[in-house]
Amino acid sequence: MSRTVIRFYSVGQDYGEFSNFAPFPITVGKKRWPTSEHYFQAQKFSDPKDREAVRKAKTPSIAARLGRDRKKKIRRDWDSARVGVMREALLAKFRQHQDLRELLLGTGDAKLVEHTDNDDYWGDGGDGTGANMLGRLLMEVRAQLSLE
Repeated sequence: MSRTVIRFYSVGQDYGEFSNFAPFPITVGKKRWPTSEHYFQAQKFSDPKDREAVRKAKTPSIAARLGRDRKKKIRRDWDSARVGVMREALLAKFRQHQDLRELLLGTGDAKLVEHTDNDDYWGDGGDGTGANMLGRLLMEVRAQLSLE
């Protein structure tokens, strides 16, 4: 028997709630972030002013663009910290929104895949060769939430 695979990417599609662009605010570190994308992108920066600019971005697309701005100083440890930051954002998102928690837990043991050719680290690279780190972290969060 083959394992069910759930592919997601765009907010408007099935399981679009799993996207970091989905409009579910999270509270982390006494601050409210409009989306998990805002939180994740802001954590790249050492300077609190740069982080705050990302937090205040009007849309997750703008937050993502600000997070990719290499004129601003990125944390030295970002490469080693980014998975932990994403895990923290996802745990906040799925713990703070009961409907999302139920949606995630309702996927059972399905393999979750961020299906996009735009990203071969967080996503599957479009052809399945990517690392699918977002999908892997969502499955990890699902397992953790199922024990809580």
